[in-house]
Amino acid sequence: MKLPKLELNSPVVIWFTVLAFVVLMFGYATSGASTAALFVCRRSRISDPMMWIRMFTYIFGHEDITHFVNNFTIITLTGPMLEEKYGSKQLMMMMAVTAVVGGAANVIFTTNGMLGASGIAFLFIILCSCTSVKSGSIPLTLVLVVAIYIGQEILTGFTTTDNVSHLTHILGGVCGIFFGMAHIKEHPKG
Repeated sequence: MKLPKLELNSPVVIWFTVLAFVVLMFGYATSGASTAALFVCRRSRISDPMMWIRMFTYIFGHEDITHFVNNFTIITLTGPMLEEKYGSKQLMMMMAVTAVVGGAANVIFTTNGMLGASGIAFLFIILCSCTSVKSGSIPLTLVLVVAIYIGQEILTGFTTTDNVSHLTHILGGVCGIFFGMAHIKEHPKG
């Protein structure tokens, strides 16, 4: 009996997951020093080049294995379908834009450090809900997903003091809505 061979079916999602896992392992090996230096988005002097770099790289950093697993369970479940639908280049562009939007918002509106791929996870959740949207209609499931995920983040953001960047989650969802609807306008049949 011949064993099936492994297929690199979703290169962007797979490499993103692998890179984030390597960053996590380096973080453990350096007692968090590498993560804090390179993968935590935080406000600093505008002339600090690392602030600008970390406005993107924070999506690779995670506080611990639980944080990593929570984000990448969603990303690896939803990502391959999205990469197949939108293509690797377009999905990578959506992820990069979402990362920079979240990073910029964090730097502009908060003084907190931020790390993790939860904004990308929210992007993917909303984009998945947009996959069955056809021109001129909005599926009820999209409305429910937005209400549940984004509504929870808005409510939690106003009622809870925690270490979670609810703004980044909301912006990831907003980017998902934007990219999903833009795709529908370009490809009206879905």
